[in-house]
Amino acid sequence: MTTQKYLPEETMIKKGIETLMHALGPVETARFLTLPRYCYADTVEWHRQWPESLDPTQFFDQVFGTNRAARSQDPVCRHFR
Repeated sequence: MTTQKYLPEETMIKKGIETLMHALGPVETARFLTLPRYCYADTVEWHRQWPESLDPTQFFDQVFGTNRAARSQDPVCRHFR
């Protein structure tokens, strides 16, 4: 097993910019670096709100199928009813 070392921050930034410049060119690198980051906050908010709108019965039917009667005798599955 090899040991990993973290690069100093300045070196990491320099290598990252050089890699982007080589792969994308100066215009697309600048565009990439200035992309808005608000979309991540929206995703986090969606994940927070999702459980509130979740119908557990419908969810389990979609995941495990609608034949839950056969599983009703299973002690593990009974826990989820």
